[in-house]
Amino acid sequence: MSFDSHGSPRERRAVGTVERTGPAEPLDLLGRVPYGRLATSMRALPFLAVARHIVSDGHILLRMHRGFGHHEACDGSVVAYGADNYNDAASGDGGNLWSVQFTGPAEIVHPCPEQEELFGAAPVSVNGEPYAPAYLRVDPHFVTEHRLDF
Repeated sequence: MSFDSHGSPRERRAVGTVERTGPAEPLDLLGRVPYGRLATSMRALPFLAVARHIVSDGHILLRMHRGFGHHEACDGSVVAYGADNYNDAASGDGGNLWSVQFTGPAEIVHPCPEQEELFGAAPVSVNGEPYAPAYLRVDPHFVTEHRLDF
C-alpha cells in the first residue's frame, strides 16, 4: 500500500485499467459483439462458459446451453462476464481493440418474447447434443474496460 504526503492511503489502480462509475459506454461496446465469456466457479473450480448476450434496461441478459448446468452454478452468485473485439485483429480489419468486463450478481430469468427475439437464432447443437437455452441476468456492479490503441 502506498500513502500520499498526508499519510493517507493512496488508491492503487492497475496501469491501463479504466474503471467507471456508470457502465453506459462499456454497455455500448458490449452491444457491438454477440458473444462473450462468463466466469465463475463450480464445485470450487473456476470455469469459463461462452454465452450470447443482449443488453436490456441496464442489465446483461445471457443465453447459454442448459445441458452443462452452468446457469445453475451462477444463479445467486457473483460472476464476471467479459467480451471483446479481439477477432477484429485476427481478421485484419485493423483499428483499436477493446475488452470489457462486468462483475455482479447473476440470476436465472425467463426473457420476454421481445428479448428472446433480440438474441437471434440459437445454435442447433452443442458438442453433439441438441441445444437447450437457459437465461441469466447479470446486474453489473463493477465495470472494467481495457483499450489497445494502434
